[in-house]
Amino acid sequence: MKKTFLFVGLFIINCENLFAQVSTHQALNQAAEHMLPNPIMILPFVLLLAMIATGPLFYKHFWEKNYPAVSSVLGLVTVFYYLIFLNDYHSLLHSLSEYLSFIALLSSLFIVSGGILIKVDKKSTPLLNSIILFIGAIVSNLIGTTGASMLLIRPFLKLNQERIKPYQIIFFIFIVSNVGGALTPIGDPPLFLGFLRGIDFFWFIQHIWYIWLPAVLLIISIFYVYDSRNQVPETNKSYSGKIEFKGLKNIIYLLIILVSVFIDPAVMSWVPSLAPFPFGLREIIMFSVAYISFNRADKKILQSNEFDFEPIKEVAFLFIGIFATMIPALQLISHEANVLGEKINLSAFYWATGSLSAVLDNAPTYLNFLSAELGKFGLDLNIKVDVHTFQTTHYLYLQAISVAAVFFGAMTYIGNGPNFMVKSISERAGIKMPSFFEYIYKYSIPILLPVFTIIWLIFYFGRG
Repeated sequence: MKKTFLFVGLFIINCENLFAQVSTHQALNQAAEHMLPNPIMILPFVLLLAMIATGPLFYKHFWEKNYPAVSSVLGLVTVFYYLIFLNDYHSLLHSLSEYLSFIALLSSLFIVSGGILIKVDKKSTPLLNSIILFIGAIVSNLIGTTGASMLLIRPFLKLNQERIKPYQIIFFIFIVSNVGGALTPIGDPPLFLGFLRGIDFFWFIQHIWYIWLPAVLLIISIFYVYDSRNQVPETNKSYSGKIEFKGLKNIIYLLIILVSVFIDPAVMSWVPSLAPFPFGLREIIMFSVAYISFNRADKKILQSNEFDFEPIKEVAFLFIGIFATMIPALQLISHEANVLGEKINLSAFYWATGSLSAVLDNAPTYLNFLSAELGKFGLDLNIKVDVHTFQTTHYLYLQAISVAAVFFGAMTYIGNGPNFMVKSISERAGIKMPSFFEYIYKYSIPILLPVFTIIWLIFYFGRG
């Protein structure tokens, strides 16, 4: 563990040293932005994502013990390459800034939701479960798929404790942890990264709701059929019908986090920039709220929720490596898309983004293909004016990868961060969850893939 923190410390120290050198190397940085990295530098990115996919399955003990060091070392390989060979400080600072924004949102939502306890003393029925899933889909857009998953999975498990089956958790992952969060940048990490790049906050709900609603209702309808077959012998257990909610003050913390999303110089001109530091007032507010909410949380609620920092710790360490190693991939994909031009069509972007979001992490996958789409039309992901032009003139392309990145994240356990969190909590509750491959062939392929194919046929086939 000491070595892990040393690796992370070296990464941060190197980035801090950049602050003093930014002004003197400004001209070099402008030139470096146009210097493409060697394609071999994609290997750390590919290797990290491959290990994230296979580690928990094939070398679990090693991975659980060493994933922080693995992620940090691979990230440092890219950092040193950009420092020593490309002399490109700008790309590293930009990536660090996005990482801090990303982890500030996820960690604050995770910690604050852990201080809220919901108990539903009602009899479990297919209709009630379906209603909860639909509510979860809405809530995921307000507090994120991570926040909604952590908030609702425990009451969902307790509500169904007399008739709990793995498929119920799988559909929870489908809806609450993934598909539900497609309407706002708060909903899912890929969309938040897009928002940071310049996509308007309300663009997503405006252009995705008419895809989101039928998709959510269709998947819930399939769940209803599954759940209706789950019959349990009648018992004499009585139910009060009450819904108990504890930790009301944390709702205020959640509202503060929601408001702070907008506190950015790029969104509100009056907000001061803290440059050259790679964070702003938004990140300071989010981290502060997380700290205050945890220290003032009701310990009994945290205990009832079995709250611990392991899930967010894993996300923090893995993503510091992902955000560093994906820099070369982003730049090369943008360049290649610009060169290939018309050869990449709308359908290709939808299926490529979706397929990779299913087996890799959907946040960096989204950024890669967003960069590629802008490159196709001769635009630059790092120029917000270009992003605004793109979201208006080529909205179908942006819509396609936004839907694909969020929806296809449900195809595997590794498609989105909350998936593994929900799986872990369920297994601690004594539920035998499907294996990685069983999840795919038994649930995601026969249930989700037809739904996603229908979306493609209706909205994207033969267009673009």
